[in-house]
Amino acid sequence: MSEELIGISFVIVGQTLAGKRFRPSDWAERLCGVLSGFGAGKRVQYSPYVGPGDYEGHKAVFVDGRLYDFEPMAYRFVLHFARDNELRVLSNVSADQADKPPSADSAR
Repeated sequence: MSEELIGISFVIVGQTLAGKRFRPSDWAERLCGVLSGFGAGKRVQYSPYVGPGDYEGHKAVFVDGRLYDFEPMAYRFVLHFARDNELRVLSNVSADQADKPPSADSAR
């Protein structure tokens, strides 16, 4: 694990270091589901510190560095997942930088 990432926000991109798309296609939702809980109406709620999204056209998981302060084992778990699966990890990237779907106005 890269110790320089401890406590830093990062994104795990669904692309291997060899440049291949990571499978299965719902890997980001599955990984975030491991760290989720049940909220109102018995619906799954993702952690406020870990969420799925898209980055550079790939599925991604955005991890808020504050997760380390609250649950260091969970923070290390997602880092190890990325390392074990040889996925791209970019530091200092937040969910605000996720790919945005085109707005209805831009389609006109």
